[in-house]
Amino acid sequence: MTNPKEIRWKQRYNEFVKVLSRLKKATAIETPDEIYRAGMIQFFEMTFELAWKTMKDFLEDTGYDIRSPRETIQQAYQDGIIEDGHIWIDALQKRNLMAHTYDENNAIEAEQLIKNQYLTCLIQLENFFNDRIK
Repeated sequence: MTNPKEIRWKQRYNEFVKVLSRLKKATAIETPDEIYRAGMIQFFEMTFELAWKTMKDFLEDTGYDIRSPRETIQQAYQDGIIEDGHIWIDALQKRNLMAHTYDENNAIEAEQLIKNQYLTCLIQLENFFNDRIK
């Protein structure tokens, strides 16, 4: 019999992959204007939300009782699900910065963080779960 929690993380993972695909397309734009940049940031926010929730569901399926995004990231790092816990915690903290995309400097900083640090971590997470789905 299939565990409902296992089904849950797999369903959430499928949504994560869809949104990550959009984020990858958005980050491939060479010189985004403010509209593209805002869209990229929005895709990142959705992807990040699905990423930590997928990890949470996966960890709960393996027996953990997780209550917050920070706790999820810490446990995922300890269990080898993610490689760089510091970047994940930074991304968690920077979500507040990203809510202020109307400030061009904040938006440009967010774009650089997404392209240069966060996207790599999200792709690594995708690979981790891809190996577990097969």
